[in-house]
Amino acid sequence: MRIGVAGVGRIGTMHATNLAALDQVEEVLLFDPVPGRAAQASAGLPGTQSVDDLGELLEASDGVLLATPTNTHPALLREAIAAGVPTLCEKPIASDLAEMSSLVDEIEASGVEVLVGFQRRFDPAVFELHRRIRAGEVGDVYLVRAVGNDANPPDFSYLPASGGIFRDLLIHDLDAVPWLVGEPVVEVYASGSVLVHQAFADADDVDNAVVMLKFAGGAHATLSGGRHDPLGYDHRIEVLGSKDSLAVGVDARTPLSSLEPGGHVAGADAYPGFPERFHRAYMNEMAVFADVVGGRVANPSPARESLISLRLAEACEASRRSGAPVRLDEKVTSA
Repeated sequence: MRIGVAGVGRIGTMHATNLAALDQVEEVLLFDPVPGRAAQASAGLPGTQSVDDLGELLEASDGVLLATPTNTHPALLREAIAAGVPTLCEKPIASDLAEMSSLVDEIEASGVEVLVGFQRRFDPAVFELHRRIRAGEVGDVYLVRAVGNDANPPDFSYLPASGGIFRDLLIHDLDAVPWLVGEPVVEVYASGSVLVHQAFADADDVDNAVVMLKFAGGAHATLSGGRHDPLGYDHRIEVLGSKDSLAVGVDARTPLSSLEPGGHVAGADAYPGFPERFHRAYMNEMAVFADVVGGRVANPSPARESLISLRLAEACEASRRSGAPVRLDEKVTSA
């Protein structure tokens, strides 16, 4: 099959490289709205070829991946579903909840498969955690703890358009944790501070935040996120249940040192960023996308479920600003 990639920035180039390594993908086609950029990227990527416009990309591709800026996602997605081409779109498919809701309705009416690129759903360890919870091996979920810290802050010029820490950094946990628990969130509380740099305050944002989610069945989740970890990029999830307690993201490269005798000590090879930490997830994401395009597996990250994380992110922001918990309708925070 031939897979098209629209947008050849850092993440688009990474996806194209991973796609080209798959046996079931014969060729990867590259398009970028910046003239000459796709051809330049293709010259350095074996197994790829550049095309001149989106129409040519859609016509020649069995599936297409959208890795362009967020504000271009709705228009490009509409073109892809109009062409009947299965699509993987980087999160979010739209930055506004009303537009996203309308777009989800259009996607479902089209019958075209659209996957949203929440890569943690494709991480082998996170997927195994999901399987064990669904199989009853964890028992009743009591508590989920998620930690997500950047090694270094993003470029400060990015902050005003980032959507804030809940929409940008913690959005992945706001997708993954409810997906793992499998229940609607009924209450959200969030708090944040500026501890890393004044630039976050200038952007009306925070650089460290904590979130508490309460689920319909009574379980809780605590999420924390920060924009600077001097030891490296850190993302972990722990699930404590009535039968077992499990964790993902704890390995030899985890940037955390234990003070216990013989405990783990963070080394020089700690993860420098999310591409390295989630390398297996990104590889698997492309393999699963190819299988969805080929009709071999069901869509594991459908567009409608991406509404949940955005609604939760908005609730987090409202709670942070008001200092009070936000109650939620179960109907809009469950798949």
